[in-house]
Amino acid sequence: AYKFESERVITKMLSVSYQVGRTGAITPVANLKPVLLSGTIIKRASLHNSDQMNKFSLRLGDSVFIEKGGEIIPKIIAVDENSRGNLEDKINFITNCPECKTKLIKLEGEAHHYCPNQNKCDPQNIARIQHFTSRKAMDIDGLGNERIAKFYKGKIIKNIADLYVLSPESLIGLDGMAKKSIEKLINSIKLSKGKNFSKILFGLGIRYVGETIAFKLAESFKSIDSLINSDMDSLLSIDEIGD
Repeated sequence: AYKFESERVITKMLSVSYQVGRTGAITPVANLKPVLLSGTIIKRASLHNSDQMNKFSLRLGDSVFIEKGGEIIPKIIAVDENSRGNLEDKINFITNCPECKTKLIKLEGEAHHYCPNQNKCDPQNIARIQHFTSRKAMDIDGLGNERIAKFYKGKIIKNIADLYVLSPESLIGLDGMAKKSIEKLINSIKLSKGKNFSKILFGLGIRYVGETIAFKLAESFKSIDSLINSDMDSLLSIDEIGD
C-alpha cells in the first residue's frame, strides 16, 4: 500500500490560548489566520505541550506550516525560517492556570504542565462530571456536555456526587428542562446506580486508569474499599500495571 503525503499549507500564527483538561493538564492551542486545508477551514491547531512550543521556538506572527495528523487533526509541523515574527514576541508557556490562576506544576518525566487545584478549578470539575456521565462510563442519558456545564455554572451541581441528590424540583424552569426531560434524566441517574464496578472506576477519571485498566482492576478488587486498601505489591501483580 502506498501512503500519500499529507496536504500542507502555510499560514500565520496569531496567538496562543490554553485549555485546561479533566486531569488538570494544560494544552496550548495555536490560533491561526484561517486557511483552507484538505477541504476545511482551519483556525486552530494543538501545540500539545511546552516541549512542542520550545521545539519550534514559536513567535507571534510566525509563518507556520500545518497539516492534518492522520488526515483529521490540524498540527504545526514546521516554521518558515524566512518569515518569522519579532524576536521579542517569542511565546513562553504560562506559569499559572488560565482559569483559576493557580501556579502550574510539571512532574519529572511528564510532558504536560498541570493545574494542581483539582477541586476548585472549574474546567476540571466540569470535565470530570462530563467524563463520569459519558457513554463509556455511567452512560447517563439527558446529560450532554453543554447541559452539565450549564448545571455547574448555575450551581445546581458542583461534583459527581451531586448528581445523585438532584431533585426534580431543582430542575423545574431551567432552559430546555420540560417535565418529560426531567423525568427522563432522573430515571437515567437512578439506572446508572446499577452499573458494574469497572464502569464506575473508569468514570472516576483517575489518571492512567482507562477502560482496560479499570476492567482489570475491577476483576482483581471486587469493591472500591478493597482497591483503596490495596498496596503496591497487590497492584503490581495485576497484568498491564507496572511501577
